[in-house]
Amino acid sequence: MRKTAKRWLKRILWLGVMLLAACAAWFVGYGFTDLAIGKPLQFSVKHGSSLRSAARQMQAAGVIHSPRQFELLARIFGDANRVQAGNYEIGGPLTPFALLRKMTSGDRSQDQITFVEGWTFGQMRALLDAHAAVRHDTQGITESEIVTRLGISYASAEGLFFPDTYYFTNGTSDIAILQRAYRAMQSQLDSLWNARARGLPLANPYQALILASLIEKETGQPGERAMIAAVFLNRLKFGMRLQTDPTVIYGLGAQFDGDLRKRDLLADGPFNTYTREGLPPTPIAMPSASALAAALNPAPGKALYFVARGDGTSYFSATLAEHERAVTKYQKRGKR
Repeated sequence: MRKTAKRWLKRILWLGVMLLAACAAWFVGYGFTDLAIGKPLQFSVKHGSSLRSAARQMQAAGVIHSPRQFELLARIFGDANRVQAGNYEIGGPLTPFALLRKMTSGDRSQDQITFVEGWTFGQMRALLDAHAAVRHDTQGITESEIVTRLGISYASAEGLFFPDTYYFTNGTSDIAILQRAYRAMQSQLDSLWNARARGLPLANPYQALILASLIEKETGQPGERAMIAAVFLNRLKFGMRLQTDPTVIYGLGAQFDGDLRKRDLLADGPFNTYTREGLPPTPIAMPSASALAAALNPAPGKALYFVARGDGTSYFSATLAEHERAVTKYQKRGKR
């Protein structure tokens, strides 16, 4: 019996040694062998991700091939809860062990987010909500609640944020990013308002912001912004309706299917500039700095109409008769 027990003990010990040797071989073979990364790449780990979720995101980005092996490596080193969310850059070959050290030490690239000129506040929110490195403090709350948290006196958040690229550290609140974009817009607007042309039919900087958003959405060529601004401002001076399609489209919201119909132009609403005089109640998008500049320093001239030529540019007219001829020439309907 004793010999049999010793024999089994030796077998168990030998099996243990073999298992340890196999684990050591795997550890060296996997942990210290360069990953098959053929070129520099960037990847993100979403905020709040578990180790398993982070490993799967890395696999999807082409960083690792086996999420389970990377997860096991992290657990062996006690790093299951230390992998940090954010953006990462890999400049060349590295081992899974080096990758793990990188992701637990906070060796991330600086995070950034870009708000594009012409975007609505809804598009901004969608981008913020989807960003892996942003702390989502506004997710699920209403626009009016966001405005209140930002300490803004306007009822709507539309158009109040400056389109630009903003850099931030991982875990920064979306509220903080919105505050920076709001301050940037106010700075731009205040500076341009103080240097505005004389005699503009604009009562305050907010009206200039509204007008700039219309110019942004109507612009086909950047060089035409000042001329489009002149048309709108001349119309305001003469008490003419602005008759601009983007305001109607904005008012339709989710109902707009890509085709603006006659009935849409006839249906009255606060954003229908075909049925109502003056500016709409709020901006309809984020205007660029050049659109703001055009709104406050328009091109000289008496133009009251413009029609698309079909090549991305517009033809500007000072009289209705000239405009109608241009509409016929360029085969447009002439709704302005």
